[in-house]
Amino acid sequence: MEAASHIPYQAPASVPERVRLRQALDRLTREAALTPPLSLNELTERADAFLCAEGLGEELRGWVMVEIHNSVWRSFVAGIPAAKRLLLLPQCLRDSRRCEAEIDELGLLCHQCGRCAITGLQDRADELGSMSIVAEGFTAVIGLIESGAVDAVIGVSCLDSLEKAFPLLIKNAVPGLAVPLNRAGCRDTEVDTFYVDQLLSLRSDTETRLLDYRYLKSEIERWFSPESIRALHTNPSDQTMAIALDWLAADGKRWRPYLLAATYLAVSGADRFDERTRLAALAVECFHKASLVHDDIQDNDTLRYGKATLNASYGTPIAINIGDALLGKGYQLLAQAGNVELLQAIADSHVVLCEGQGMELGWDLGRDGLTMDFVLEIYRKKTVPAFEVSLLMGVICAGGDPQLRTHCHAYSNALGIAYQLQDDLEDYAEPTRPLIMRPSAVLAIVCQRLGADEAFLQALRTTADLNALLHQPAYEPTLNWAIQEVRTLIKQYHREAQEVLRRIDQVELRRLLFRVTERIIK
Repeated sequence: MEAASHIPYQAPASVPERVRLRQALDRLTREAALTPPLSLNELTERADAFLCAEGLGEELRGWVMVEIHNSVWRSFVAGIPAAKRLLLLPQCLRDSRRCEAEIDELGLLCHQCGRCAITGLQDRADELGSMSIVAEGFTAVIGLIESGAVDAVIGVSCLDSLEKAFPLLIKNAVPGLAVPLNRAGCRDTEVDTFYVDQLLSLRSDTETRLLDYRYLKSEIERWFSPESIRALHTNPSDQTMAIALDWLAADGKRWRPYLLAATYLAVSGADRFDERTRLAALAVECFHKASLVHDDIQDNDTLRYGKATLNASYGTPIAINIGDALLGKGYQLLAQAGNVELLQAIADSHVVLCEGQGMELGWDLGRDGLTMDFVLEIYRKKTVPAFEVSLLMGVICAGGDPQLRTHCHAYSNALGIAYQLQDDLEDYAEPTRPLIMRPSAVLAIVCQRLGADEAFLQALRTTADLNALLHQPAYEPTLNWAIQEVRTLIKQYHREAQEVLRRIDQVELRRLLFRVTERIIK
């Protein structure tokens, strides 16, 4: 939670007041038609507006944020089978004077003596068919969710612990409900057990369908396994395609096919992939790997993924041909998919990306200063399409509507720029590492400040190591200032990406893109 650290987190003092405020917050979320997940920024904004409207103090902000979070997730969690829910209880609920339970690395081993609320709550969870553990913190829960053992969490905790856990829950878009303890303290605490029971007992006639990330990951691995890639090679005597496909199967994060495939599942509601989606995912990675081959040639790079680049291994002419072969294979796969919209999406992306690369290469010919508008335009053409085309092709495969495509464009614009700004900062993380010249946001801000310094501009035109130039005593203060400015811009575009997600009404797609956003933007 993003409330100021000096503000104490308190729960409303009485049961009637807590019940009244929970009911008021339920009305608020219904009237605003809020759907999960909500970002920390939105939770904070809505909590502050509610406190102002109710005439309540900001010491209740944390509690109100938790209850807004609960209200938007409640119907979603209700559709998750009880057997896939976990009740997480804190050790501080036990009677510290009389408790005889042991505590190990997994948590408290309750003896079911009935001297505290733990026994009754665990019995109720067991009766409903849900799992329960008594342990501190939500970190262990993430592992259970990623393993597929748990789909939703109902957690009891103090507000201080929830403050630490909330960013983790938001980052992973965990379907969860949290019950704050009624008072602070690390021993002999209390909770509204009737409220915990209400949440445990939630039921819905409609079962919630969750995206199966384990299936998604296993399919991506299968599609890009050496055996599957070899099956794409239809002419064994063609050495160019053999090298190209080896490069396709080589190391890589597979972000683009992952996003395409995950978007398809989230939008379509399907639990398995069709052949068209598989072909589209293979094609988008072909285009990505082709762009890397050509980038390495243009930048004269000799290493990629810790290994020799194709141009270093085979020479530039052969590397160009291999990159072109991958482009051809990508279009061939899309032709097999039989959807002209997929072909149009990748072709549009290809043209725009080349335009952005051309802007970058053209600037390097003269290096006559740099503006932020110019740099952001490069990012919109060179980086944004890489995100957008994957999402757009996933939506097309799923039969998504045009409005959703518009949202994907706006989201990709914000996320792609934030990602590239973050990448800019990483260039300057190691001052002694040689840095080749390229347009960047950091350099644009430096040029904005030093644009009238002819000595700097002359050095900029001739230097082969940008890090060495900008870390000179005369320029380093400006560099440090520019880095801080870029950090501010990253936050701005990160928040813009989150704002776009408010407009998407498919919960699973929102969950997916929240996870993507929080993993890409550190």
